[in-house]
Formats: sequence, structure tokens, C-alpha cells
Amino acid sequence: MNIPKIDHIGIMVKDLEAAKRTYSEGLGLKLAKEETNEAHGLKVAFFSCGEVMIEVIEPIGPGIAMDFVEQTGGGVHHICFAVDDADAAFAEIKAGNILDSFMPAPVTGAAGSKVFFLSPETIHNA
Repeated sequence: MNIPKIDHIGIMVKDLEAAKRTYSEGLGLKLAKEETNEAHGLKVAFFSCGEVMIEVIEPIGPGIAMDFVEQTGGGVHHICFAVDDADAAFAEIKAGNILDSFMPAPVTGAAGSKVFFLSPETIHNA
């Protein structure tokens, strides 16, 4: 598997509008794009930070994201590694029996990208 770079860092927040002001006015980062992902119950804003994007996420419906914010108050949620082929990377991870995903297959994420998440225990974040 080839991982050429970190694509983005996902940060969960309670209030996307307040967070957008912090990242743009406070840190001077440029808002690159925004979207609402109804399927996953999320509002998302991406900020450019060199070669890595900062994905700021507000849950707008019940689910794993809302559970995370309610349990932790928000914060860093994930680091997204870029891969050449998400389906092939997922198959390699599943076949290797070293890493585990709680997902049966990659799904469509923000900006139409294919994504999957590794189980926290797999990456030493239990």
C-alpha cells in the first residue's frame, strides 16, 4: 500500500460557524470548501493548511459523530491518509489481519471521496 501523504485532519466541533471564525479569523486559514452530508448527518468545512486540509465537522443528526462530540466535547477525530486506491487499500488491510475496520467496505465521504475508518483499537487508540 502506498501512502504518499496525510490528506486531512478531521476535527469534530459543536458549532461549525464558531469554529469557522476561529480557523479563518483566528488562525488565518483559507476556507477551501463547505458541504452538508445529509447521509452521514454532518456539516463540514475544509481549510487549507499547506499540503494538509483541516476538516472541521459538526454533527447535525444522531450517529457516531454526535456520540463522539457528546462523549468528548469534540476535538481531533481522525487523520486521513491519502492512498492511490481506497478499495485496494481496504482489501489489503482486511487481508493482512493486522489492521481492522469496523466498516464492511469503503463509503462515500466528504467531497465525494471514498473513505473507510480503522478500528481505534487497531491503531492503538483504545
